[in-house]
Amino acid sequence: MNAAERAAEPAVALKTWIAVGGALIGAFMAVLNIQITNASLPYIEGGISTGGVYGTWISTAYLIGEIIVIPLTDFLSRVFSLRRYLIVNTALFLLFSALCGQATNLSEMIVLRALQGFAGGVMIPLAFTIVMTMLPPSKHAVGLAGFSLTATFAPSIGPTIGGWLTDNYGWPYVFYVNLAPGAVMLLALWYALPRARMRFDLLRHADWLGIALMAVGLAAFQTVLDDGNVYNWLDSPFIARLSLVAAVALSAFIVREFVTPEPLLQFRLLGRRNFGFGTLSNFLLGFALYGAAYLMPEYLAVAQGFDAEQIGQVMAWYGIPQLVIIPLVPLLMKRIDSRLLVGAGLLVFAASCFMNLNLDQNYAAPQLLLPNIVRAVGQAVVLTPLAAIAMLGIAPSEAGAASGLFNMTRNLGGAIGTAAIETFFTKREQFHSAMITPHVSMLEPATRHRLAGLQQYFMAHGFPDPAAALHRAVIAIGNTIRAQATIMGYGDSFALLGVVLLASALAVALLRKGAAAGGAAH
Repeated sequence: MNAAERAAEPAVALKTWIAVGGALIGAFMAVLNIQITNASLPYIEGGISTGGVYGTWISTAYLIGEIIVIPLTDFLSRVFSLRRYLIVNTALFLLFSALCGQATNLSEMIVLRALQGFAGGVMIPLAFTIVMTMLPPSKHAVGLAGFSLTATFAPSIGPTIGGWLTDNYGWPYVFYVNLAPGAVMLLALWYALPRARMRFDLLRHADWLGIALMAVGLAAFQTVLDDGNVYNWLDSPFIARLSLVAAVALSAFIVREFVTPEPLLQFRLLGRRNFGFGTLSNFLLGFALYGAAYLMPEYLAVAQGFDAEQIGQVMAWYGIPQLVIIPLVPLLMKRIDSRLLVGAGLLVFAASCFMNLNLDQNYAAPQLLLPNIVRAVGQAVVLTPLAAIAMLGIAPSEAGAASGLFNMTRNLGGAIGTAAIETFFTKREQFHSAMITPHVSMLEPATRHRLAGLQQYFMAHGFPDPAAALHRAVIAIGNTIRAQATIMGYGDSFALLGVVLLASALAVALLRKGAAAGGAAH
C-alpha cells in the first residue's frame, strides 16, 4: 500500500481500537489456559484427588473443546452475529473458569475444562477476524502484532503465571486469574462491537454431517495424541480403536468439504500459494511452539527437580523479551520483506533449540538464560509477518473462514507436536539407556572401581553390611544411567524441534512477496 492509499483511509476510531483490544485480551486468555496448568498439574491433581494417567485429562479436555470449536466459529458467528457470539462465549468462559477453581473431583474438572475450552476457543479466530475486518489494511500489521502476543507470548508465560499463582495462592487461582481481565474484555466488547442481526436461516443450510464428522474425528484424534504415549500407542486396543475412528471420521470430513456446496471449512483456500504455504509454516510453528512449551518445564521438573515457581521463573525469559520486541515488528515490516523476517525468526528459534543439544546435569537456570532469550527473539518476529503475508489476497468476506483454518492448524500442530515430542523423548531415552548400559559392565575395571567406592560410602553412611551396601551401590549406578539417558533424551528432543523449524523456514521460502507494512495482509 502506497502513501496516497494510506492517506485516503479514514482514521481508525477509538471505539474500533477498543473492540480490537477486547478481542485480543480474549485470545490471550484462551491460549494462556492451554499452558497455564502445566507447572501446576501435580497440585491440581492433589486438590481433586487424582493423578497418574488420569490427571492428563485436565489439559486434554480443554484442548478437545478448543480444537473442535475453532473451525465452527466462522459459521456460528454468522448465525448469531459476531458480537453476540463472542460476548456470550466470553461470559461462559469466565463462568467455567470460576467453576474449574471449585471442582472437587476429576469428572467435574474434565467436564468443566472441556466447556471452558469450547467457550475459549471461540476467542482465538474471532480476534484474528476482528483485526482483519475492522482495521484498515495499513493497520493490519499493528493488529497482527497484538495477535502475535496472544499466540507466542501466552504459551511462554503460562507456566510462569501458573507456577507463581499456585505457590502463593493455591491452584484454584490458576483459573480465577481469568476473571479480572475477562470482565474488562466483556465491557470493551459490549461497548465497541457493532450490532448485527442474527441469521437463523443459515442453520437450514448448515453442513451438519460435516460438523458431526469433524467433532468426532478431532475429539478422537486429540485423545489419541494426548494419551497415546501413556498407553503405548497401537499396542492399546483403546488407542487403536480411537485411531481408527479418527482416521475414518476426518477422512470422510475432508472429502465431504470438497463436494458439499456449502462447506464448513474452506479447504480450497489452501490452494492459494501464500495461504497454503503460510498455513503449512504456521502448522510447523505450532508444533515447535507448543512442543517447546511442554518440553522445557518437563526437563526442569524431571532432570533438575525444579518446583512450579522455579520453573515459572525460568520460563519467564521466554516471554518477557517478546513484550519489548513484538510491538517493534510492524516497524520492521515497513522496511524488510516479510518473508525475510519470518525466515530469520524461524532460524533464530531453531538456533535456540540447537543450543540445548548438549545438556548435562549441571545445565539448569543460568545455562538456559541465553537460549531462552534467543528463543524469545526468534518467536517474537515470526507470527506477525507470517500472518500478514499468508493473508495476502484473502478478501474481507473470506477472513473468517481463513482465520478458522489458520488458527486451527497452529493449534493442531501444537497438539501433534506435544504428543510427538513426548513419544520421541521416551524412545530416545530408551535408546540412550540401551547404549550406555553395556559400557557399565562388571567386566570393566572402571565400573568395579566405582562400585567399590560407592560400597565404602554406603557402609560409612548407615549400611554396615557389605552386601547391602553393594546393593545400594548398584542401585545408585542404575539411577545415574537413567538420569544420563533422560538428559540426553531431552537434548535430542530439542534437536527435533530445531529440525521442524528449519522445515517451516523452507515453507516460507515458497511464499510470494507481499506489500510492505500492513498492506500485505489484505
